[in-house]
Amino acid sequence: MFFETVRKNSRKNRKENGLLFVSLIVSIAAFYIILSLENQDVMVFLKKMESDAVQKLLLLIPVLYGISLFFLFFLVYFSDRYRMEQRSHEMGIYLMFGMGRRKLFAMLLAEDIWNSILSLAAGIPIAVLLSELISMITAKAAGMGIVGHRFTFSLSAALWTAAGYFAVRLTALLFQSIKTVRKEITQLLSQSQDKRHRDHRTCFTAIQLAAGFFMLAAAYLRALKVNAWRSPGEMAVIMVLGIGGTFLIFRGIGIVFDMYLKQKDSNKGLAVFTFRQIQETIVLRPDSIAVSSLLMLAAFCCFGYGCAIGVNSGLNNRHVIDYTFEGEPGQIKRELKQLNLDEFTEESFQVKTGPFKGNKSEGAFSGAELYEAVKAQEDSQGREVLLNNLQYFDEPYLISLSGYNRILKLKGDEPLRLKSRQAALYTSREYSNGDIDRTMKSALKTRPAVEMNHERYELSKTYCQENIVTDRSITISYGLVVPDPVFEQLTEGQFHSYWNIKLKDSVVRKKGLLQTMTDINARLDKTSLKYESYLKSMGRQLFYTAAASYTTIYLGVIFLLIANTVLGVQFLMHQQQTGKRYHMILRLGCCCKYLCESARRQIRWFFLLPISAAAFGSLFGIRSMASGFAASDMQGREGILTASAVPVILLVCVIELGYIVAVMKMSDKQILRQTKLKRDDG
Repeated sequence: MFFETVRKNSRKNRKENGLLFVSLIVSIAAFYIILSLENQDVMVFLKKMESDAVQKLLLLIPVLYGISLFFLFFLVYFSDRYRMEQRSHEMGIYLMFGMGRRKLFAMLLAEDIWNSILSLAAGIPIAVLLSELISMITAKAAGMGIVGHRFTFSLSAALWTAAGYFAVRLTALLFQSIKTVRKEITQLLSQSQDKRHRDHRTCFTAIQLAAGFFMLAAAYLRALKVNAWRSPGEMAVIMVLGIGGTFLIFRGIGIVFDMYLKQKDSNKGLAVFTFRQIQETIVLRPDSIAVSSLLMLAAFCCFGYGCAIGVNSGLNNRHVIDYTFEGEPGQIKRELKQLNLDEFTEESFQVKTGPFKGNKSEGAFSGAELYEAVKAQEDSQGREVLLNNLQYFDEPYLISLSGYNRILKLKGDEPLRLKSRQAALYTSREYSNGDIDRTMKSALKTRPAVEMNHERYELSKTYCQENIVTDRSITISYGLVVPDPVFEQLTEGQFHSYWNIKLKDSVVRKKGLLQTMTDINARLDKTSLKYESYLKSMGRQLFYTAAASYTTIYLGVIFLLIANTVLGVQFLMHQQQTGKRYHMILRLGCCCKYLCESARRQIRWFFLLPISAAAFGSLFGIRSMASGFAASDMQGREGILTASAVPVILLVCVIELGYIVAVMKMSDKQILRQTKLKRDDG
């Protein structure tokens, strides 16, 4: 009999609180996916290429797991709080008919354990399926292919997911059950009483609202003008302004509803009741709504930034060279011919680089004109960095024009044309970002010159930044691209040779880039050739993408679940606590349909206020994250990252609309129960 009651109550709770049950299943799926991250195809590949970096990322997983458990506790706590409030009358009946308090607690515990088992039974398979789909999609997007994919199930991830979930659920249940079971029977049987409306002075409330808008505007402007993440003090100021402004706005927004209700046309139908309910809900709990809005802001930022990084990774550095060999060109050609790699090769060419051989003590090189051209630019962080770096620009590295033009040809760009007394400034992308690039390009438009061996070489307007090797065989902070005869003269014939290879597109399309390079590397490893392949650079980019995307999207899911649960439970609890009002309106002859429409309107206002504030603020937050966290190849691309995040923000807003509809359906059920009570009383 006891277990039959437990089973029936569990089924009833899942049916009435399906939305909260689904939220818990989603959290279980998120737990498993992040804990099984090391089994993803991309991570398995990265372990071979960036093993140290991947191990550091995997060490971060337990930290994310602990943080997630902390937030999950609040999700479960608020869910159980609503559920206990909803069932208080039922538990009072149990006690009135002689059930002991210990047995009541045991029944609640058994129900919770049974629901936890069912949610894990549903969540783990869904998580495994999603994990496999994510693994195959990311592998396909990275060019790894899915032919070699193998199904994996992480037992440790499943066990840690179950352990953490049970621990959180039982802890939250312990708090709520003890509090409920200790209540007197009369308290459990009585209907929840309306909470008194918090008194507020109109003038003070208006000041709070105005101050909140001012603080938020100041936070957004500071986030746009400075890089907050590079200065702890600046970051603290922006955080204080943003968080403080959000709390003040929701503390003062009640005055807006007062102004609306004073309008002549606002008293039609249930308009007054609707907006009084909204006003009371917000005024009584402004801080919890502000916290939910801030959690949504964090979720929007995490989703937007993570997806934008995933979409735009490598945008600034599209590769055209697949292999770079270092050494004597004749030996490289002979060994490559012996390996029969001609069938894979579309083009091969030599790039020559070498240091300028002038006498430094005699002032053989001078970049004074370039320094002055940069100094004449408008003040910016990029200008300051350039002025500091150019002080050490006294021994330039030279690059042959013919080799650099072969790279431009592979990219489909116009070749660089230089006369005998002209040169082009070169910088590897690792030493630059958007602000520095803009300043230098503006300075080069003035056509400054450099002096080498007391001869003047006018700099081209073109700022050269294309990689001259596949990965990092050589990186040049500041160099000069010069015509080949000038190169031979200024290096005195002492230079380094890099032999670059571009693979055939047909071969790559047929077997995939990863598989093709893996096969070629297996052959090259048997030789004495010193080489680097694009796999190394690819692995580094994939690691940055995976680290940023996986972690931020995961945190976004957790933040969004908590925020939605807090808002949904808060509204439904307030509706239940003010149930007498709904009951009275029904007794006065109001149609159930109109009362449901009133509640739906309340829900729209209650959710859209924090959602709209979070969505708007996330545009500034994502831009700030892009300037502070983006890898070097994405520096200066804040605008592109922010624009890429907009569709993601809109998609999350659509998901939020779905959640709002689900809360509306739960609200309708509560009102229908009031209708049933009216019929029973009548």
